[in-house]
Amino acid sequence: MWDMMYGYTGFSWFGMLFMIIFWITIIWLIVWVIQQIIKNKESSADILEKRYARGEINKKQYLEMKKTLRR
Repeated sequence: MWDMMYGYTGFSWFGMLFMIIFWITIIWLIVWVIQQIIKNKESSADILEKRYARGEINKKQYLEMKKTLRR
């Protein structure tokens, strides 16, 4: 009768442990996503240098675009 009224003690510990693991996982996931977003941001100067290194633009275009970015 006691177990029916107040629940099984083992399940309450399991439920509490599950909720702690659940919230730790959610917080870790949010932190990980934010770190990935921050890490993947490139400045326009970095993108310009990569385009020049790949040969997508010539030196004249590179210097003009670089000058424009400094303004």
